[in-house]
Order: sequence, then structure tokens, then C-alpha cells
Amino acid sequence: MQKEAELKVKRSKIFITIVVAVIAVGAAGFLFLKGGRSTESRFDEIHPTRGAISSSVSTTGAVEPQNRVKIQSSVGGRVEEILVEEGQLVKKGTVLAMLSSTERAALLDAAKLQGTSELSYWNNVYKKTAVIAPMDGQVIVRSVDPGRTVTMSDSLFVLSDHLIVKAYVDETDIGRVKEGQKAVIGLDAYPGIQVNGVVGHIYYESRLQNNVSIYNVDILPERIPDVFRSGMSANIRIIVQQKSAALLLPLKAVQSRHGRTGVLQKREEGGKRPRFHPVKTGLQDEGNIEILEGLNDSSVVLLPDSSFVLPKENGGSNPFAPQRNRRRS
Repeated sequence: MQKEAELKVKRSKIFITIVVAVIAVGAAGFLFLKGGRSTESRFDEIHPTRGAISSSVSTTGAVEPQNRVKIQSSVGGRVEEILVEEGQLVKKGTVLAMLSSTERAALLDAAKLQGTSELSYWNNVYKKTAVIAPMDGQVIVRSVDPGRTVTMSDSLFVLSDHLIVKAYVDETDIGRVKEGQKAVIGLDAYPGIQVNGVVGHIYYESRLQNNVSIYNVDILPERIPDVFRSGMSANIRIIVQQKSAALLLPLKAVQSRHGRTGVLQKREEGGKRPRFHPVKTGLQDEGNIEILEGLNDSSVVLLPDSSFVLPKENGGSNPFAPQRNRRRS
């Protein structure tokens, strides 16, 4: 008798569990269908707006001298004086350093042993050799110090006449880039600084980088901030095309159906379902797209509501419903 009672209790528990599961699944299905139907019929009405839009090519690059000149000595010998510092601006003809040739250095060293008068005599007779700047520019490298012995092949200084930004443009984008186009330059080291520039030169020969053909493009800055240094990494946005008063819609308002581009609008006869209205589009950026034909400033466009809200009366969330705005973890 006791075993039969226990068996009946177990059967009752199993039956109750099955009933609860069926009710839960039915409730979830009801919520899904009800929530889905409410989402399909919800739209926001918007009007096209007028504003600026641009198409651009974004890439990376580096700050480099436009003309980088190494300064070498015409004679081998000893560096006697350094007359400029790194970062200093110099004019063409400025004396950068004074050197003694190998023979003069040996002669002066011997004259020191003879006394001050002998040293003074040979100093006046055998003059130092001057290292002269061949152009206007900035000293970006100083490789020597007084007393160092150098040869004719040693680089003493490096001059740069003008800092530019060399952009690295992928071959898929190089066809859109033209000389004279405007650009915006940013530095990784100084994110708060942006400098306007212009495309100055597009190189004819490519180079291979990660199995992709890359073309160098010279971007000439309108101004050179004091923080610019040769070798700094840069982000460049080249403005390919720009319009100031274009007719704009949000990107999510434009759809593609059967190879045609269009928007949703209300039916004139009062139908509940919206109609698909073809349009011709132009430029687009990260958030907007230009409408060239098919709409005007007073047109009304239906924007699908991407939010998914369950009916308030159920007081809970539906785990089976699609969560379109769910944040990525």
C-alpha cells in the first residue's frame, strides 16, 4: 500500500511538471506573436533634411620631410665647433660647423708643444674648413659633437625644408584621389590636433604591403604645428567629394529591394501597409545618404522602428523574441 501511494505521488508530480511546461511554452509563443505583430506595424515619420555631406578616403601615414638633405664634410678631419642646434631654422649659406682637416689637426697638435705663439701662428695661416647649409630649412638631425673625428662619408647634419605627411593609399582607393583635393590630418600622439591640408603629389610607383599594392600620396599641411616631428604616425581623411546643401536621409531609411533602392511611404488610398517608393541616391557618410531624385523637402518617409518593446501588461521580457538593439558583450 505504501509503495502504491508513493507511486501515485510521483505520477502527480510528473503530471504537474508537464502542465507547467506546456503553459510556459504557450505563454512565450503568445508573447512572441503579439510582440512581433506590434513591431511590424510601428514606424516613425520623418522628413528629409538639408545639410553637408562628403565622401572621403581614410588612411594612415607618417610625417616626413618633403626634402631631406644629408650634410657631409668636404674633408676628413676633426670637428672643432658646432654652431647650430637640433630644431634650429637656418638660411642657405649659414655656417653649421667648423672642421680641421686631418693635416691641420696634426699640425696644430704639434704646434701646441712649441708654445702659444706657434699655435696662434698656424691657426691664422692654416684656416678651418666651414660646413655650410645648402638650402633654407630646419636642422632635424645633428650627428656630431666637437672633438669628433669624421670622414667625408659621415653624415654631420640632416636638413629638411618642409614637413609634409606621406599617406599610404590602397590601390582600390587611389583612383578616387586627385591632386588638389582637401584633406584633414590628425596625429596619433596628439588626438586633439587636426590640421587641414591638400593633396600635393601622387606617386606613380606602388609598393607591396601585406600583399596589397600601396601608393604614397604627399599631403601638404596648411600649417606646421610646433608638435609636428618627423616620423610621427598620422591619420588622414582625403575629401573626395563634398556638398553643402544636399537632401539627406538617415542610412536606415533607405532600403534595397529586387535591385532597386527606395524608401517606405504611406499609401495614398489609406492602406495600412506602407508602399516602396524608388529613389536615386548619391553621396553617403557614416550616418546619412544623399537623395538625388524621388523625394523633396516636404516628403514624408516612414522609418522602421528598430526597437522591440513587449506589451506593458505582461510585465516581463520574452526570451524568444529577437532583441535587435541588444548590446554586444
